[in-house]
Amino acid sequence: MTELYPAAVLWDLDGTLVDTEPYWMSAQTALIESYGGTWSHDEAMDLVGSGLWRTAQTMQRHGVQLTEDAIVALLSDQVMQQISVSVPWRPGAKELLLAIREAGIPTAMVTMSIGRMAEHVRSFIPFDAFDVVVSGDRVANAKPDPEAYLLAAVELGVAPADCLAIEDSTTGVAAAAAAGVVTIGVPHMLDLDDSPADVLWPTLAGRSVADLVGAFADARGAVSRTGSNGALA
Repeated sequence: MTELYPAAVLWDLDGTLVDTEPYWMSAQTALIESYGGTWSHDEAMDLVGSGLWRTAQTMQRHGVQLTEDAIVALLSDQVMQQISVSVPWRPGAKELLLAIREAGIPTAMVTMSIGRMAEHVRSFIPFDAFDVVVSGDRVANAKPDPEAYLLAAVELGVAPADCLAIEDSTTGVAAAAAAGVVTIGVPHMLDLDDSPADVLWPTLAGRSVADLVGAFADARGAVSRTGSNGALA
């Protein structure tokens, strides 16, 4: 039987490719505290996977007296500075990304971080990692809206249903699934058990292109048999 390869693999950034969520949280805390406010871990967790303009609005409600765009720029600068000191790659992510590229499968980064932040991370990858980058400042609607994933598919010239996404957050999984993309959930800071992910992997460490192809083929088979994207065992 001919193997069913995805037409493209679409990667989330924060929490999936790089473990930058702690960087974002520390930047949020520092900003709010500079205005005399307080910021809890639970409040920070509520923003994991969200668009940065939602984060900015939350910062304003906690007393930060800056425009939304200024907040997004400031937080991004602080996270980029931390990345420059140490890039926190998620286990197995860079290795799997390289294997995908060596297999000739097109890729896109689909992130709610702004473009210069995405390109900053990209600059630390020692190979040509992505054909397309869709960032949060390129879309009108942040995840969990499917707009970013649909745009990535358009720019790659492929159908969303022929793509596979890798996501770590509930909002990200919801966005990819809503776009009709086969989705692998790799839980990091959030539980994805009730998410619409087609399959859950505890880690990308040790995963291969063959594993991706198998997950994609299983999900497409489930869709053809059931007409739905139910979670697979």
